[in-house]
Amino acid sequence: MSIETRRKPPSPLGETTTPVKRRKQSWWQRMWRDRMLLAFALPGMVLLLLFHYVALLGNVIAFKDYQPFLGIWESVWTGLENFDVLFNGDPDFLNALRNTLVLTFIQTVFVFPVPIVLALLLNSLLSERIKKLVQSILYLPHFLSWVIVVAIFQQMFGGSGMVNNFLRSNGWAALDILGNPDTFFALLTSQVIWKDTGWGTILFLAALSQIDSSLYEATAVDGAGRWRQLWHITLPGLRGIIILLLILKLGDSLSVGFEQIILQQAAVGVQASEVLDTYVYNNGIVGGSWGVSTAVGLVKGLIGVVLVLAANKIAHAFGENGVYKA
Repeated sequence: MSIETRRKPPSPLGETTTPVKRRKQSWWQRMWRDRMLLAFALPGMVLLLLFHYVALLGNVIAFKDYQPFLGIWESVWTGLENFDVLFNGDPDFLNALRNTLVLTFIQTVFVFPVPIVLALLLNSLLSERIKKLVQSILYLPHFLSWVIVVAIFQQMFGGSGMVNNFLRSNGWAALDILGNPDTFFALLTSQVIWKDTGWGTILFLAALSQIDSSLYEATAVDGAGRWRQLWHITLPGLRGIIILLLILKLGDSLSVGFEQIILQQAAVGVQASEVLDTYVYNNGIVGGSWGVSTAVGLVKGLIGVVLVLAANKIAHAFGENGVYKA
């Protein structure tokens, strides 16, 4: 009597095989595997370590009477004495703090939204060739140094610049634009907008490209116009990147452009143009008050950290990820 052998019917996807478990690689094995990638990243890591993390140890100067010929570790320890400029209300420091806060508020309100508006306008262009041409023109000022930017503004709006020469040739009085303390903040704001607005649109244009076009088509069928589409589709699609960049902006809010201001400070005077960064430079490197200047810089950095943490907490309360998740 023959015994019938029954075979398991083959799988429609072919013969089934037991998956082979890959042995988990050790930390050293992963490092060796990615050795070429790490070799390329090594120079940047070394620079970041030396000039950002190791340099933080120099903040100990804020608690010492630092003398360059003695060095950091041999200088006399003074505790919180250098922070008296903050606690006792030094007039020069208070003036620098006031100018910094006013300029921070102006640039947050008037500079931060401009790349968003410009990105929306560029996104509305139908011709890709025109859009790329406009983007290239707008990106160009970002790659110019502040020395060149200030020189351009001097050639345009200086006492013997193009604008004043035009006014004089037509019998009108010349305008003091670059040397007027009352309009100095407006001048700084216009320079920042001209230089960095185009570059700031990159992230917003990238976010706009990720919005599903079918949402616009569906709302158009329902009778929604461009303004309603902007309010209910476009701006919610940009909300995440707007909140993220605003948090990062707050963290750097007390740094309002050292190079830009120091190049033009002589024209308007210290009273109208002194901010925390220039205060640190003028009192530390120029004036020799190393400890006081380091104390001011340290407090400025701590305030920036607090602003980032607070803004990130508020972002979490509104359902956004922020800079990091809780």
